[in-house]
Parts: sequence; structure tokens; C-alpha cells
Amino acid sequence: MQITFASHNQHKADEIQAFLGDTTKIVTLNDLGIKTEVPETGTTIEENAQLKAHWLFERSGEDCFSDDTGLEITSLNNEPGVYSARYAGGKKNDLANIQKVITNLKNISNRKAQFKTVIALVKNGETHLFVGIVKGEIRQKPIGNNGFGYDSIFEPEDCGKTFAEMTMQEKNKYSHRARALNKMMFFLNKEKQIEAE
Repeated sequence: MQITFASHNQHKADEIQAFLGDTTKIVTLNDLGIKTEVPETGTTIEENAQLKAHWLFERSGEDCFSDDTGLEITSLNNEPGVYSARYAGGKKNDLANIQKVITNLKNISNRKAQFKTVIALVKNGETHLFVGIVKGEIRQKPIGNNGFGYDSIFEPEDCGKTFAEMTMQEKNKYSHRARALNKMMFFLNKEKQIEAE
């Protein structure tokens, strides 16, 4: 199976490909030679995921999917949320975003947070949403060299280490994205069975 992922983010694409293994090949916007920035003008994670998937579907007419992910920190009124990628303002900058979270949480004892991924799949012109959530807390300083985004300061519940301290395979056992992908693949495999009958 081959499916197009409406993203230029190679980190995400690699993580998704590692999760799916050899059964499904991910084709990114980079692979298609599409350089245009995909619009992320939604006010919710769900909206952004759908905007990106619909944007690609309108241009290609092919089944495709997109994801949007946000870090929601309880004591910051669920910030940065839908604005996670550009929390520090301007262009996407992981280090600046992390620093802003650490600064905003200074002297705050409640460091509970969750990562939320919403995958929007457009199949045969219909949109399907799949949500994955992992709860955890924010570390006081970055730890680990793997992953991307906020991985170095987010420790999932009952893990004892941040996402950035995990291998890609370990992260895929716990992550929000893996949970949403699981739901999408269950749906696609079920559809495939129905089509084969």
C-alpha cells in the first residue's frame, strides 16, 4: 500500500514510516516535488489536520492524510496547543519553543501535559479523523538527543525518560502519533477487507 502524507516534515515522515514498516510506503510532499507551504490557519488541531489533507486532495485527487500535533500544558491553559510549532513566534524553531515553555513554567509545580495528534485521512473524497493522546509531564530542562519538537522536555507517564531519550522504536510504543496511526491503519485494513469481499 502507498499513501501520500501532506507534509514537508521529514522527521514526522521517518517516524511514521518506521511505525508502518514495509507494509505501507509513505510519499511526502518533498517526494512529489511540491515546495509550497501547506496552510495551517486553523484555530484547532482538528481544523489544521483537515486543512492540510484537503489542500493536497484538491491538488492531487489522490487519497492522502495529514497530521497536526499540539503539546497541551495544563497550567498554561493548554498552551501552546494548536500553535505548538510557532509558539515562540516567527518561523518554526524547536529550541526557542522549548525555552519559552521552560520560562513560562518557572516556579510552577503542576507540570502535567499531554501530546495530542489528529490525523485527517481523505479517502474516496470522504474525511476521517483519528485522535491519539499521550499524557505526561514537562521536565525542567531538555534531556536526550533524539526526536524533534518538544521531545526533549516531555516525559510520558510511567516511562522515566523523555521522548528524546528513546529510540524511534521505543517512542512508537508510547507516542500520540503512533496511537492515531494505529486507528487509521485499523480503518484502512478494514476497508481493504470490505473491498476484497
